[in-house]
Amino acid sequence: MDKLLMAIDVGTSGTRVALFTQDGAVAGSRSAEYSCQTDGPGYSQIDAEIWWESALACIEGLKADGLPLERVAAIGVDGISWVGLPVDEAGHALSPALTWMDRRSRSQAESMVKRVGAEALFAVAGNPPDPAYIAPKMLYFKESEPDIYRRAHCFIQCNSYIVLRLTGTFSQDYSQGYGFHFFDVARRQLRGDVAEAMGVDAEKVAPFYESHQVVGGLLGSVARRTGLTADIPVVAGGLDAACCTLGAGVITPGDTQEQGGQAGGMSIDVDHALMHPRLILGCHVVPGQWLLQGGSVGGGGALRWFREQLGAWEDAAGREEGLSAYEVFSREAETVPAGCQGLCFLPYMAGERSPIWDSNARGVFAGLSYDKSRAHMVRAVMEGVAFSLQHNLETAYETGARVDTLRSVGGSANSQVWTQIKSDVTGLPIQVPFSDQATTLGAALLAGVGAGIYRDFAEAVRHTVRIQRVHEPDPAMHRRYMDFYRQYRELYQSLVPWFGRMSELEKESCK
Repeated sequence: MDKLLMAIDVGTSGTRVALFTQDGAVAGSRSAEYSCQTDGPGYSQIDAEIWWESALACIEGLKADGLPLERVAAIGVDGISWVGLPVDEAGHALSPALTWMDRRSRSQAESMVKRVGAEALFAVAGNPPDPAYIAPKMLYFKESEPDIYRRAHCFIQCNSYIVLRLTGTFSQDYSQGYGFHFFDVARRQLRGDVAEAMGVDAEKVAPFYESHQVVGGLLGSVARRTGLTADIPVVAGGLDAACCTLGAGVITPGDTQEQGGQAGGMSIDVDHALMHPRLILGCHVVPGQWLLQGGSVGGGGALRWFREQLGAWEDAAGREEGLSAYEVFSREAETVPAGCQGLCFLPYMAGERSPIWDSNARGVFAGLSYDKSRAHMVRAVMEGVAFSLQHNLETAYETGARVDTLRSVGGSANSQVWTQIKSDVTGLPIQVPFSDQATTLGAALLAGVGAGIYRDFAEAVRHTVRIQRVHEPDPAMHRRYMDFYRQYRELYQSLVPWFGRMSELEKESCK
């Protein structure tokens, strides 16, 4: 019988577990949703046990669906970036995990610059110090929760936490290493001297593994609960964006993945460590390669927020026609001309990461008037996210990075309207892989390579990744969009002082 590969994807708003055949077909999939706690300004945390129980519930759901879990040959795990999760020597979480959206460590990020120097930090890490990263979070625990910091055996990522619960082994994969600013991203090694200078302990990082490297076998206790086979190999896994890049077939320098999940952004495959102070550089899950990334908070999550708060009509209309609210959104957006007749949306719904790195930035609709409909607002959200992608790409071009074609993945790739908007805004052709589960497919491919089911990554991609449609940019539309893009950039710049003042008022109101 053909073997199956299992992928566990730990996301910002939910966990998904999928089974894949060796040719990349989805044999089964289950998901579980949850929410992060946002109890104060800049707070975004979650109990790590929710990740574990969600993963188990999904696996048990697949078993209930009649899937032959005894045919699973290996497991790969991917997860969100920049999690601050301290665990003790027994693997117990000592605190809720601080997610990439948590901004409480702003003063610690500033302290890192004062202690080490911005240029010195960037020369090692290839990334600017920001509260989103792990190192400032470690400092936050050391200064605000010293007992937790003292008891912490290590700070691990969500994929490492799941691997720990599956195997009993602590691990840290290279693709997630870039969250530690004392990780030399070009040389792929920790720098104890830099950690000491910034005031944290490099020893509180688990042993490093290649993303496809087997960390251990599945524990018997987990096997008995889930119906999986004991001792099947579990690989280290990696960053969700990097796994998604692999699942999109991006394994050659110059190939680029465009992310349209909860968060947005892009990942450019490069064969050496290209650094830009306003972008993100990390190791690819493919050894010997790096990803030059732009990560924005306003991807598909911006439209999800719109649906939850203002999309009751689309939800109802979709149910009547057997469509999702997002399909109704796409149909509405198609009725509005490019530029939304002067309506512009800034998708900075939780501050913004690259390339502006502004914790104070917020989502904005500018240009509302009585002649604007909900359809205008929907298209404005789509265009705002596309403009944020263009902003990241423009920044990457400054390093000399080459981008020929985008491979679009994530929920928003299912919208032909939205994907065409992105193609027209960027002026680049966009390929959409057949499976919209590129992230879980990437994690599964790591498991397949690690377990020897595929000879190498090229063979894995050749057997599993297929393109279902291609969007070509309209040159005239691209030129038109560049006018609106400039207005988008100017709108943010004009609001920077206001964002700062509102942030101070927000803090005062919460005291």
